[in-house]
Amino acid sequence: MTVTIAVAGKGGTGKTTLSGLLTRYLIRNRLGKILAIDADPSSNLHLVLGTTLTKTVGDIREGARDQVPAGMARQDWLDYEIRTAIEEGDAFDLLAMGRPEGQGCYCAANHLLRTIIDRICKAYDFVVMDNEAGMEHLSRRTTRDVDHLILVSDASLRGLAAAEAMLVLSRELEINVSRTYLVVNRITGDLPAAWDEKIARLDIPLLAKIPYDPQLVEFDGNGRPLVELPDDAPSSRAAEQIARTLLGK
Repeated sequence: MTVTIAVAGKGGTGKTTLSGLLTRYLIRNRLGKILAIDADPSSNLHLVLGTTLTKTVGDIREGARDQVPAGMARQDWLDYEIRTAIEEGDAFDLLAMGRPEGQGCYCAANHLLRTIIDRICKAYDFVVMDNEAGMEHLSRRTTRDVDHLILVSDASLRGLAAAEAMLVLSRELEINVSRTYLVVNRITGDLPAAWDEKIARLDIPLLAKIPYDPQLVEFDGNGRPLVELPDDAPSSRAAEQIARTLLGK
């Protein structure tokens, strides 16, 4: 049975970093077959994970208009193209959603893509999905079932307001989410007292407070993939705590 973890938050809150660190935990502990999905159009998750990226689902969707060979069903072509777009690694695979749609109607292609991606995800033990700030792929239900939705905020009220808006959106769209959590990232010191009331109003568990991590900043500055971050780094320890809570370890 596949466990799907979706991470969302305002741009710059560290959601891609957290997605990478959760993937890192699954890799290090050899918990099963892992698919990382980069659903952010900026497509940076491959850099965090230290792998390459050659083609995205967005590229394939655009090609569905005029690149399907004569005599070949569109669904068969899309299925083949998406499978070739999966970057296969020794410890995990990566699929990037890429750019949003251009002009015109993509309803038929998106329906086929949802069907294909759902089928692909079922072949993995874990799916970790890094969403863009607007949760477009969740709102379009590219991934229909989510076991754990993590809303990431930095230690700013703007970040918390964005997390609240995403919580409302997920409920309005009736996305099949089993559990939703809040994570506050890059904390220096204690959160202001006003946060307690605001977090309580969200009515979702505060899963973790991740401290500011100079080691992570150094890795980012040097372009080193975060899968190489030491186990004793504050961010690594926080991600381990989060993963153990989610997985009941």
